Amino acid sequence: MTGQRSRAKARVMPLSAPRKAILALMGLTIAALSAHMARAEDHVIRSHGYSYYGDLTYPADYEHFDYVNPDAPKGGEISLYAPGTFDSMNPYSRKGRAGRYSWMVYESLLGEMPASGGPAPADVYGEMYGLLAESLEYDEGKTWVIFNMRPEARFADGTPVTAHDVVFSHNLFLEQGLPSYAQAVSRRITGAEALDDHRVKFTFAEDISRRSLIDQVGSTPVFPKAWYEENGARLDEPRLEAAPGSGPYQVASYDVNRRIVYERDPDYWGKDLPINRGRHNFDRIRIEYFADDSAAFEAFKAGEYTFRAETNSKSWATGYDFRAVDRGWVRLEELPDGTPPTPNGIVFNLARAPLKDMRVREAVALAYNFEWTNESLQYGLFSQRHSFVQDTPLEAEGVPEGAELELLKSLGDVVPEAMLSEPARRAHESNGSRLNDRRNLRRAMKLLDEAGWSVGEDGKRRNAQGELLSLDFPIPSSGSATLSAVVESFVSNLKLMGIDARQEKVDPSQFTMRSRDRDYDLVFDSYTSFLGAGTGLMQRFGSEDAAFSLFNPAGLASPMVDAIINAALDADTREEEDTALTALDRALRHEFFMVPVWYNDSNWVAYWDMYEHPDALPPYALGVLDFWWYNEDKAKALEEAGAL
Repeated sequence: MTGQRSRAKARVMPLSAPRKAILALMGLTIAALSAHMARAEDHVIRSHGYSYYGDLTYPADYEHFDYVNPDAPKGGEISLYAPGTFDSMNPYSRKGRAGRYSWMVYESLLGEMPASGGPAPADVYGEMYGLLAESLEYDEGKTWVIFNMRPEARFADGTPVTAHDVVFSHNLFLEQGLPSYAQAVSRRITGAEALDDHRVKFTFAEDISRRSLIDQVGSTPVFPKAWYEENGARLDEPRLEAAPGSGPYQVASYDVNRRIVYERDPDYWGKDLPINRGRHNFDRIRIEYFADDSAAFEAFKAGEYTFRAETNSKSWATGYDFRAVDRGWVRLEELPDGTPPTPNGIVFNLARAPLKDMRVREAVALAYNFEWTNESLQYGLFSQRHSFVQDTPLEAEGVPEGAELELLKSLGDVVPEAMLSEPARRAHESNGSRLNDRRNLRRAMKLLDEAGWSVGEDGKRRNAQGELLSLDFPIPSSGSATLSAVVESFVSNLKLMGIDARQEKVDPSQFTMRSRDRDYDLVFDSYTSFLGAGTGLMQRFGSEDAAFSLFNPAGLASPMVDAIINAALDADTREEEDTALTALDRALRHEFFMVPVWYNDSNWVAYWDMYEHPDALPPYALGVLDFWWYNEDKAKALEEAGAL
């Protein structure tokens, strides 16, 4: 077992390690299933956890995850902030604005990390371990799976969590969940059946990829069937009354648009499980709401909340010079982040007629001056993002070659010749000494001319039909002043090109609705990075759900991208999967549906000095609400000093 764990640990070494070493490690051949898995004569695999390739880092008798402090004390409160407003505690409705972390009260068959939604543990990628389920069994072809549930699992109201609740929750998502989710899942999962009170079986469609099947059903939140039936509640309607969950935290109180308090259930059924040891350490999690980031920052300085994940470069560079920092009451840390940076940026709504033309999109992108923005507005703290998997071994570089080239050629006419012979697209460079880089503006205006948008006597661009080239760019009023300044400078360059561009600040609720309805030409939004293949790639980047998927704000629909995703899903080895994902990064960049902006390879955090965390953090999660803990002595010292 020691050798197996060593190999798995090496495979997930921090992504900032030298690329050559990582590539060599990722090229290792995957060995047979781990010793802790047993395969019966009927080719049924039984295990305490799941990964697609069958390799698990933690054995069946593991005591806790390696990165946690198993003796972390329980107690205390941590408080964070949320921007804007909320009017619902149902996080699964398309309507309304759900309270921050309102989904955290529910658990799934296979465990997750609180407040992040990613699978636990946070030190390996693509592995999940039993939570509501103590074990699972599935056939070698992954045509079905049976979860053996823990009989001791309970909802917060004391009622048992059963296989009937699992089936009910699965069907509820299909009937009342987001359309993109329901359609994708119903095509892949053909049956859900409670074999008895604590055994549930799922069957899967034939002739589809085996990806995201077992882990999909294993990560679906489980709701209490009886509560829904007694209350006549619906998953697709906002409501303030939350169904009881089985998780360690439950809603204790809320004050609409002001505050939400979650409390750790002292009778939580799973507190002694190995998957939970050293985790869920705070007695209370308090979320304070503020109208905008400026008000929230002032509240943090005053101690109204105690932990702040900083994303505003101006605040990080200049804002933390107040008394509490000088006296050591507030700690500042830059903690490593081993995940690929979030692919955020200025997203084009590809359904809008002018933006269907690549030349228009390229011209619009040239209005963004990263170098000037970073130095003038962001204190030089960021790097330019180029890739959807930036700084990982999956990032496409140069022209395709070797296995990647062969894969692209095998896909036929859906791959344009330029993809085969040209280097991967990178973000353009700009003159950082001035906002309006004249060379880029000239390039942009030439592209607009070629696209048929000519400048009239009034300096505005119109097409042959006399239609004005207008672009609407809404941003939430609760956002940071820095983001507003970035968008304002970008819009000013668009106007210099003759584009009728408008920056519009809207309240958070309206912004949420406009985002869901794609009521914008441009929007500052993000996609999800990827380190492995899964059918979630289709929800984010695929054509079939492009018209309505909330995870695809551009509405990208590309046969080439679809084909590459399918190749990734059909991969039989990690090497084939990595090749396809590198090709996917190249293709997404080629389609150019987003202006890439900046990224930070660290987590900036500020907190009142009463919290502690493991010395070595795992690469895939900061884990503040997961495995940090409260130091009572430090908290008392702050109180005695008059800090709080």
